[in-house]
Amino acid sequence: LDKIVLVEYFRAQMRKDPDMASAVAAIRTLLEFLKRDKGETILGLRESLKWATDCLTGEDSSVAVSSGGELFLRFISLTSLEHQDLSRCKKVMEERGELFLEKISMSRTKVAKLCHTFIKDGAKILTHSYSRVVLRVLEKAAAEKKRFSVYVTESQPDSAGRQMAEALRKLNVPVTVVLDAAVGYVLEKVDLVIVGAEGVVESGGIINKIGTYQMAVCSKAHNKPFYVVAESFKFVRLYPLNQQDVPDKFKYKADTLKTVQNLSEEHPMIDYTPPSLITLLFTDLGVLTPSAVSDELIKLYL
Repeated sequence: LDKIVLVEYFRAQMRKDPDMASAVAAIRTLLEFLKRDKGETILGLRESLKWATDCLTGEDSSVAVSSGGELFLRFISLTSLEHQDLSRCKKVMEERGELFLEKISMSRTKVAKLCHTFIKDGAKILTHSYSRVVLRVLEKAAAEKKRFSVYVTESQPDSAGRQMAEALRKLNVPVTVVLDAAVGYVLEKVDLVIVGAEGVVESGGIINKIGTYQMAVCSKAHNKPFYVVAESFKFVRLYPLNQQDVPDKFKYKADTLKTVQNLSEEHPMIDYTPPSLITLLFTDLGVLTPSAVSDELIKLYL
């Protein structure tokens, strides 16, 4: 597969299922690439897969695509030492790839099962932007006949919060869209905050849509629990200490990185929320405190 075909396959996956996380689409694309690859050595196969992962991160610069691709590579290549025969090795890699894909497609359901119990009847919830995992959690809570209402931030610059509000209205959940600047104002009315994450870093902090950090700071000031829901393929090997530490390739959209010379004039799309502001993380590996994240991350990447 050349780069153009690879990227087009990735885009087609995204178009086919708008509900699919970009990381899952990237992993599907890598699996297809593996099946079609004509490499003649195991090392060559690994190098080709690495190249394909780089092509995809160049197309979609989100943290999850980067971490999902790396975890996929690690998961399938654990087998390469066991089999000397290339065709046998490739077959096992494909099988493991399918297994990995199956495993991660169950992630949201597991997260929703764990988190919905923390939503009490009559709760007022604040969420940020559009997150498919948060939506699945609220969907599960609504299916359990819990009554709750949601405040969702508009989430500029793309107004993704309006998309979230629309999805919640379809579930007959009372929802109010609030300005990003009104987070502090709204917080005294709410019982808990639930946000998604684009990436969970080694410190137990998260990288998410811009505005998440200020929401966490306000939650701490108001003494409200700040919950994060995220799938384990978003665990990324990064250890930022502050906002400046987050690499530019994650902060800006891929096309911005290609076309803009002076990034200091651009608005970052994500920010970093430190672990001290997070109450709990709900993942498909279980409910974790921020300090437990590094242990799980080490297990995933070993």
